Amino acid sequence: MTPGMIILIVVVAIVVLLLIYVASTYNKLVDLRNRVHDQWSQIDVQLKRRFDLIPNLVSTVKGYAKHEEETLNKVIAARNSYASAKTADEKMKANNELTQTLSHLFAVAENYPDLKANTNFLELQTELQDTENKIAMARQFYNDTVLTLNNKIEMFPSNIIAGLFHFKKEEFFQAGEEERQNVKVEF
Repeated sequence: MTPGMIILIVVVAIVVLLLIYVASTYNKLVDLRNRVHDQWSQIDVQLKRRFDLIPNLVSTVKGYAKHEEETLNKVIAARNSYASAKTADEKMKANNELTQTLSHLFAVAENYPDLKANTNFLELQTELQDTENKIAMARQFYNDTVLTLNNKIEMFPSNIIAGLFHFKKEEFFQAGEEERQNVKVEF
């Protein structure tokens, strides 16, 4: 082999390895982006489940707490706000508002012993609590996936491939301002 052939083989090997790296990194970025979208869909499924339970909850509470109309209207308004949200960011904000109004509704329910003992109310409350737990888990998986994608987009050398193919960072699902405040506990 001549020195020219050796150089050609080395150059071809380097180009092939570089192409393999680019293809591998690109595929990983696509996989992560798709996982982020899948995880958002999982959150959306649970939010939809909660969304569907709310009218039943409001109807049950209405029968017992007739003068709590303002609270019930806030729950309905928050539900409608979520229904009209178009983007993931709007849905996150509407979800935070809905979470806050549902918490207030359950606090109001504490004032009505008959309501607290109502089987339908207890079942709906249990289903909503189960759904809230699923939403929390889905949020965690979503944020973990977003973190992995964002790291890959920002870290060298994968950031070069991410920039070449216009991959964008995703937003984390964050708690609303109300959810960050200290919980008041009274005995």
